[in-house]
Amino acid sequence: MENPLRLEVIVASVRPQRFAPVVADWFLRAARADERFEVGVIDLIDIPLPTDLTETPEVRAFQERIAAADAFVAVTSEYNHGYPASLKTALDSVKREWRAKPIGFVSYGGLSGGLRAVEQLRQVVAEIHMVSIRETVSFHEAKRKFDADGETRDGAAIDAADRLLRQLAWWGTALRAARTSDPYPG
Repeated sequence: MENPLRLEVIVASVRPQRFAPVVADWFLRAARADERFEVGVIDLIDIPLPTDLTETPEVRAFQERIAAADAFVAVTSEYNHGYPASLKTALDSVKREWRAKPIGFVSYGGLSGGLRAVEQLRQVVAEIHMVSIRETVSFHEAKRKFDADGETRDGAAIDAADRLLRQLAWWGTALRAARTSDPYPG
C-alpha cells in the first residue's frame, strides 16, 4: 500500500507473569501481514505513565506517539470484570491526540474472554472522541487456546481478527482523510 495507516497495538497488562505477550504477539503477526498497516507496539509495561496524570517527558513522548498514529488496537485482559488500570492511565494521559481515530479490541480472560472489559472500554473511548470498531477478537479461557509456539486454532478468533483489521482499515482511512480535509471540531 502506498500510504499505510500507522497502527499502534497497545499491550495493556503490566502484571508479573502476564499472558498478554502471547495474545499480543499472535495479533501482531496478523496485523503485520496486512499491507494496509505500518504496525508499532506500545507495551505499557515499558512506559512509565504516572497514575496522578502528571505531565512528564515520558508522557509527552507518549502523547506524540499517539498523535502520529492513525489507528489503535488494545490487547487487554479482564481483571475483576474490568480492564487494567494501566490502560485507563494511558487513555487519560492523552487528550486531543486520541480524537477522531479508530480503536479495536483484542481481549482475553476466563469464561468471559475479556468482553466485560471491552464493553467498559467502549464507553471510555466514546468519551474521548474515538471510534470503537464493532468487531472484537476474544479468547475465552485464553491459556487453553494457544499452543507452545503462541499459535491458535481458534477459528472464530482468527476470523474475527481478519474482520477487525478490515474494519479498522476502513475507519482508519476514512478518518485520516476527514482529519486532513476538515480538522475534528472536538
